Amino acid sequence: MNRRPSLPGAAELFRLTSAPDVSDVPAPPAQRRGSGRTKHTTKITVYVSDEELLALEQARLELRGSHALGVDRGRIVREAIAIVLDDLEASGADSLLVRRLREQ
Repeated sequence: MNRRPSLPGAAELFRLTSAPDVSDVPAPPAQRRGSGRTKHTTKITVYVSDEELLALEQARLELRGSHALGVDRGRIVREAIAIVLDDLEASGADSLLVRRLREQ
């Protein structure tokens, strides 16, 4: 005989019980987020200069020391990519990415 209580699953606990009324509320643009601390199944290799690597490491230490955020370089890069892609999608030709790439 099983003495453990039967509990509902997460899908049942967090399901919507009614449809939200969104008829008069404008939808905000979707924002990308870096994937954070998850197992990543796809890998790319990016070569950076010594100065870029040093700047990335200094940013990591700044986030850790001044903002109490213990993140690795990969997470910083993924967040930066998400920010730049959101800006490109929202601003198109006026995006920071397009402007900086045109300068090169």
